[in-house]
Amino acid sequence: MSTSGSDPYTAKAAAEASPSHKIEELKTIIGESKFSMLTTRSPNGLLHSRAMSAAGTDGLVFSFIANTDSGKFDDLTHDEQVNISWSSPSSTNWASAAGKASVLKDAEHIKPLWNPAVKAWFGDLGDGKHTGDYNDPRVAVIQVVPAEIRYWIKTKTTLTQAYEVAKGALTGETAAPGALRVINASDLELARKIDDKKV
Repeated sequence: MSTSGSDPYTAKAAAEASPSHKIEELKTIIGESKFSMLTTRSPNGLLHSRAMSAAGTDGLVFSFIANTDSGKFDDLTHDEQVNISWSSPSSTNWASAAGKASVLKDAEHIKPLWNPAVKAWFGDLGDGKHTGDYNDPRVAVIQVVPAEIRYWIKTKTTLTQAYEVAKGALTGETAAPGALRVINASDLELARKIDDKKV
């Protein structure tokens, strides 16, 4: 992470922590966020984001159940690099994961993640094949294996945070009411070992 003098906020907010501590902080952010935003790149180079709820997060590998007839699959065929982001309005915590997506269409991967409520997003087309169940040919898992995750987590109370920002506006002193951290490749490897997640 750059800590250039031209960006004093990043330099002040950057804070190291143990891999296990970072993993737990990230899980807190994901848990308090109602959904994530999955961003893909379309064949014409434009970025598209949509709200999605992860069906699986073991080992910080994120799995989403999705409809293969949706535009996001055209994007993934063109470019497998994606971003997932989370944000909590109540705490102001956020996280951003950059990684590679793969599409899994076999029941071995779909069934363990399946929730009957997901059927509402597919619908039963009435042809005996497209039933909206886990064995519907439209159903697939988008599995994202992050290469790096960055996040910001509040380390001070809301009152102290407001005071620091106000003080900074008056004095020119950089406010840093939270910690900005990076979960790197070795941290992610540890997370997968903890959850015995194979990718």
